[in-house]
Amino acid sequence: MGVGSYTEVGMGGLIGGAVVALAGWFLWALLTYWIGTSLLPEPQTQADLGQMLRTTGFSSSPGVLRVLGLVPGLWGLVVFGTGIWMLVAMVIAVRQALDYRGTLRAFGVCAIGWTIQWVALFFLYGMSRSLLPEG
Repeated sequence: MGVGSYTEVGMGGLIGGAVVALAGWFLWALLTYWIGTSLLPEPQTQADLGQMLRTTGFSSSPGVLRVLGLVPGLWGLVVFGTGIWMLVAMVIAVRQALDYRGTLRAFGVCAIGWTIQWVALFFLYGMSRSLLPEG
């Protein structure tokens, strides 16, 4: 994410993109673990945070293709395409990690976690922008 965002944002994107991608993955994995084991578990659900981090880490691997954002004009398409691919992989990872019988519950857990993650990242982004000097 950081390398791919370099052409759009510059050096700040290189570092910031990498940090945001890593923090976003961890936050989403943590949220899906909590939601899936506490709020929406099935009777057979047994998982620990390490298991969730491993499976969601694999589901985030299509994000490595975001390096193609270095090609001028491809950034938006690459982010959108890899985002959809990662979402589908995340639903499968959550279904497996939480021992769900159906995909719909896993999709719900991912959707709730994704929404909370983006609200939190949007809030943090706004806070960080207000802390930077003008100019």
